[in-house]
Amino acid sequence: MLLNIPRIVIAGIGGDSGKTFVSCGIVSEFRKRAIKQSVFKKGPDYIDPAWLKLSSGNTVRNLDTYLMGEDTVKSSFVKNSIECDLSVIEGNRGLYDGFDSSGTHSTAELAKLLKAPVILVLNVTKMTRTASAIVLGCRNLDSDINMKGVILNQVAGKRHEKILRESIESVTGIPVIGSIPKLKDTELLPSRHLGLITPGEYSPANESIELIRKIVSENVDFDMLLSIAGSAEDIDYEKKEDSKPLDGKGLILGYFNDKAFSFYYPENLEAFEERGVVLVSISSISDSRFPEIDGLYIGGGFPETNIGELINNRSLMIDVKEKAENGLPIYAECGGLIYLSESIEYDGKPYPMTGVFPFKIKMEKEPQGHGYMSVKVDKQNPFFNVGTEIKGHEFHYSHISNNNSTLQTCISVQRGKGIIDMRDGLIYKNVFASYLHIHSLGCPQWIDGMIGVMKNN
Repeated sequence: MLLNIPRIVIAGIGGDSGKTFVSCGIVSEFRKRAIKQSVFKKGPDYIDPAWLKLSSGNTVRNLDTYLMGEDTVKSSFVKNSIECDLSVIEGNRGLYDGFDSSGTHSTAELAKLLKAPVILVLNVTKMTRTASAIVLGCRNLDSDINMKGVILNQVAGKRHEKILRESIESVTGIPVIGSIPKLKDTELLPSRHLGLITPGEYSPANESIELIRKIVSENVDFDMLLSIAGSAEDIDYEKKEDSKPLDGKGLILGYFNDKAFSFYYPENLEAFEERGVVLVSISSISDSRFPEIDGLYIGGGFPETNIGELINNRSLMIDVKEKAENGLPIYAECGGLIYLSESIEYDGKPYPMTGVFPFKIKMEKEPQGHGYMSVKVDKQNPFFNVGTEIKGHEFHYSHISNNNSTLQTCISVQRGKGIIDMRDGLIYKNVFASYLHIHSLGCPQWIDGMIGVMKNN
């Protein structure tokens, strides 16, 4: 079946090119124009999608061919775009940057999979004609890439823009459809060690998005942008029936949902609801005790930068420890692992955590693990069958500072760092803690395991 889905990929030549700034401005302007859109982020990132969600007012989904596989990526894109006027996909890193030297799993490969026109965002700081060489190279490296427009970023002035526009268009034939001026002393999307600060931790986030929208709407040709999106060729898609058993009916899953813990793929939460599980949002900062729940999911986030508020809610930490000792199923990723530790050292000071696991965490200035992971379950545990192979990713500045030989792990790391000595997946009673982030569309066994352990508890 051929489907007409207007769409664009917003790509760059590397990090800090301005992709997220431009993408946020574009989807925010589409929202103001009441254009029904679906919005996606290429790759495993959590923070850029949070800003895109704030900008568009929509649920933003990740498209990652490594985590999910090509067929699943295509299916997710079509399923969530078919009833929309257009779709916007923000790339990650440089257009051709991927898993290896061939650019596997890159933004370019995703654009080809989805047959999506590409808009290249180019930071032109202290650059003129060289910009045309970069655009030409990006276009010519792969003739299957449908590059349809360029948006200049960090333009010094009208003269700078004129030289760039004439050079790029005359050399490449690709139109310059936008020119974002250099902003002075303004950090509208503030950043720190993992990238951008999450919107939930930045009080003027809404004001920033509105200002970004105005800047982008005034400096990008939206008629041309809509025309490019509409020029996308039809996409071939065969719908597959995928009925889910309601084997989670009657179960209640709590999950931390606040500025300290916010890293959840929408599909991970939706997968539980599709199976009949009721989700209950819990604040690790303001809720003193748990409601009645059958399991707890603690995603990643920034417990270290919200440490004061977390430790002031000592009653919840005590409740977590008691629930873990009594066998409550708890699944924790990255920031959740930190929360379940004995303590965390941050900026040279130790802070007590829940103490579910007998290890200490230390935050460093440099990443301790960053990138895609490939792991295999090799020990018995309540959540995964032995032999299960999982693809995921990690990004953490923390590590275990006291090598506790009593720690029990159930996962062997083939690619990545994990927790310690190429091991991951800490197990204690019905508690699982890991640096591994997984996506349910690429690892449906995780949902099966979580529902199973909740039912059997």
